[in-house]
Amino acid sequence: MAQRRIAWWKLVGMAGVAGVAAGGVLIARNERQRKSYTPDEVRTRLQERLNEATEEPGENEKQAS
Repeated sequence: MAQRRIAWWKLVGMAGVAGVAAGGVLIARNERQRKSYTPDEVRTRLQERLNEATEEPGENEKQAS
């Protein structure tokens, strides 16, 4: 009888782990869809980052003044 009880609790534990994993997958998928960009948006963001990276040091300070 003790073996059946242990097997039952293992089954409940595994179901809980599967439920948490499935929930995490759904959340991650939703986040990816929400943050997806069009190719034009990606291109624009990359160009902005390149321009920021190639600016001379102190150039931002001149613009802020």
